[in-house]
Amino acid sequence: MHTPGSKILFAGTIFSSSFLLFLVQPLIAKQILPWFGGSAAVWSVCMVFFQVTLLAGYAYADWLSRRLPPRRQVQVHVALLAASLAMLPILAGPQWKPTGEADPTLWILGLLIATIGLPYFMLSTTGPLLQSWVARSVIGIHVYRYFSLSNLASLLALMSYPFLIEPHARLVTQAYVWSGVFVLFALSCAGSAWYFLQHTHRLPPAAHAVSHEPEGDWDPQTRDYLLWLGLSAMGSWLLVAITNHITQNVAAIPFLWLLPLSIYLLTFVLCFESDRWYRRAAFLPVTAVLLLVCAYGLQDSAIGVNIKVAIPLYAVGLFFFCMFLHGELARRRPGPRYLTRFYLMLSLGGALGGITVGLIAPRILPAYYELGIGLIITALLAMAVLRPSPNARRPVGALGSATAAVLAVLCGYFLYVQVADDLADTRRLTRNFYGNLQSVDVHRKDARDDVRQLYHGSIKHGEQFLAPDRHLLPTTYYGPTSGIGRAIAGTAGKRVGLIGLGAGTLAVYGRPGDVYRFYEINPQVLELARSEFSFMNESKAQIETALGDARLTLEREAPQGFDVLAVDAFSGDSVPVHLITAQAMDLYLRHLNADGIIAFHVTNRFLWLPPVVQEIARTKGLSTALIRDDPDGPGLRRTDWILVARNPQVLERTGIRAAATPVAPIPGLTAWTDDFNNLFQILK
Repeated sequence: MHTPGSKILFAGTIFSSSFLLFLVQPLIAKQILPWFGGSAAVWSVCMVFFQVTLLAGYAYADWLSRRLPPRRQVQVHVALLAASLAMLPILAGPQWKPTGEADPTLWILGLLIATIGLPYFMLSTTGPLLQSWVARSVIGIHVYRYFSLSNLASLLALMSYPFLIEPHARLVTQAYVWSGVFVLFALSCAGSAWYFLQHTHRLPPAAHAVSHEPEGDWDPQTRDYLLWLGLSAMGSWLLVAITNHITQNVAAIPFLWLLPLSIYLLTFVLCFESDRWYRRAAFLPVTAVLLLVCAYGLQDSAIGVNIKVAIPLYAVGLFFFCMFLHGELARRRPGPRYLTRFYLMLSLGGALGGITVGLIAPRILPAYYELGIGLIITALLAMAVLRPSPNARRPVGALGSATAAVLAVLCGYFLYVQVADDLADTRRLTRNFYGNLQSVDVHRKDARDDVRQLYHGSIKHGEQFLAPDRHLLPTTYYGPTSGIGRAIAGTAGKRVGLIGLGAGTLAVYGRPGDVYRFYEINPQVLELARSEFSFMNESKAQIETALGDARLTLEREAPQGFDVLAVDAFSGDSVPVHLITAQAMDLYLRHLNADGIIAFHVTNRFLWLPPVVQEIARTKGLSTALIRDDPDGPGLRRTDWILVARNPQVLERTGIRAAATPVAPIPGLTAWTDDFNNLFQILK
């Protein structure tokens, strides 16, 4: 009842829909990132939109396939496909640029709905809807393999964007090419609808009721729906929680988020491609051991935050956890009659898991405890999964429900120890949408060397000596011989702008009559800098603060006439690219005196940023000097600062040029703009 051409048609349509679905996410988010400050909040709001729209698409597919006859299904779906073409190309209009008065979250959601809402919705419906059509029009085909195919397409899109597409195409080009491929997808989807309509009524009457899957055509009960929901939710939960842990607490390595997401998608590919990949007897014992080791590692720094141990441990752990969760989902998949309902529960679970960890946890947990909680819930879920089920096709393996209960208790104990250790060693532990902040007192052999440190995840954002007579000594990245130290000392002006507050260390350079204006996006950083550290409070300069994204704030402000503008926001993995583009440089120059200096802090273990600044400066006729400082003073660290000036004589007469180091170029690097930039090109 089927031809090779029909299989290619359905498979090609499902593959292209999933590929486009994952490709549009970074494409559209990168378009709007500079408009809304480039913060993590922008990505989080985008992810909420994507997850909710995907859920809506699965609900639509379930409703359409179960409530409407075949001809009406095709009519409705093809009409919506045609309507979605009217939204192309997917370019955010300039009218959506924020004015500074609108609520950013609602504004971003409105922008996404107006720009990609209907095309994204249509892509999200394709997988479950077309699989239901395949089940009703093609006999003798393993329909769930199409779900495996869709996840493979998502994985390929995920890997393609940062490595193949982003480095070689501007955003406008990406948007037009994506829109062109979407047109081809729409035609392919319409062709699949036509085939479904032509063949569904030709099947024998019994064919619609008979499953061609090994599961049989059983009726799911409430317990089955809850297990579908729980297994899917915990896969999404652990994905986001482990991603947060290894990128925030272990190592701020760019693109490290690709590893857990790739593992997550790979387990879907394996578990739904064939039953041969997931075997309880092989996976459950290893999963149990990894569950304990990962939970133990969260309260043991030698394991949990050691980069050489933690990244492979939690990556392998995520693979086995998701193989268990998704393998059990695959074991419980129903026949084609309930296919769309099954996918609806998977989508709902994925959205609940992602939203809980991505949006709720930062507001109710003081630190990254969601991974420990997730490991406990996974063990509890295993108790329910390993209970005998009337729909189970194979007996429970060596790991039983009682063993899972013991695992849950042990994971709970390790979480208790983790929380107790954090409270014992930390003065302040706080968290919000922008991440986890921690202030810690470190005591050394000589009490005069005791310091208070501020951490954002695994990145140190400043420290201060506790001895009163050493309070105003510059520390960490801001020593007198660092680039910023030389720039501030060498200038004759009194007005200094600082993008990125940290502990407020640079305020120690303030003198009577100076004005130091700090720009900081995270209100909790500002609160800790004033309450836990005294750099700002004891500074002799007049201190001003501006809360919000620096670029948006500077765009709204009148020219500030800075003598020095320090841009200190590039030490982690989430580099705010919009602060280091040609457009950003133009903005900084507008706020700079004729003889002023822009100082970029480019110390980064994983990215070589100086060539980026130098190339932008070269295109604008500006002078640069890279200051690589390796000081011997107490509390100081090796730093890289690149200084930019309109007037080359400023760098000469202050002695900065004499201390400069040549910048090692990157072949093929061009000046970054809001439209074209790529972190992969500057990985060390």
